[in-house]
Amino acid sequence: MTDTLPDRLSTNPQNPHYDAEILARVVGIRFNGVEKTNVEEYCVSEGWIRVAAGNSKDRNGNPMTIKLKGRVEPFFKGGGG
Repeated sequence: MTDTLPDRLSTNPQNPHYDAEILARVVGIRFNGVEKTNVEEYCVSEGWIRVAAGNSKDRNGNPMTIKLKGRVEPFFKGGGG
């Protein structure tokens, strides 16, 4: 496995950008220079992240998300994996 992260990644297994092998290595996200721990999905090339909107759920029981735009820097935390 390489040490490069994909341009787009999601934590939702039903999303086509989900990758369990990469997520097993514990991915961190810096958004506008601040580390975020509640990121559901990110896209580096388009410059956005999706974060949970409180405890709100949609009709299928999935967390409601908000898209925030800015500088996205994904990284692997520690040695994980």
